[in-house]
Amino acid sequence: MYMTVQETATFLSMPEEQVNRYVLEGRIRAVHDGEQYIINTSQFEAHFQQLEQAKLALEEWRTMPIPEDVDIKDED
Repeated sequence: MYMTVQETATFLSMPEEQVNRYVLEGRIRAVHDGEQYIINTSQFEAHFQQLEQAKLALEEWRTMPIPEDVDIKDED
């Protein structure tokens, strides 16, 4: 599915100027159709999957219980 820069900015929740800059830098692949850049949204699927995996890993780490037997020497 192709979207305009404005639609992509809304989709990614970032400013339109930043999406334009990323397109010009080559960080977001886009095609110029003569009037505007159009962006294939399938390139973001891997990014969103990685974000979801990172969120799950962080939540798993946060819910991991602290070990009962902590071997720490108190030097006070």
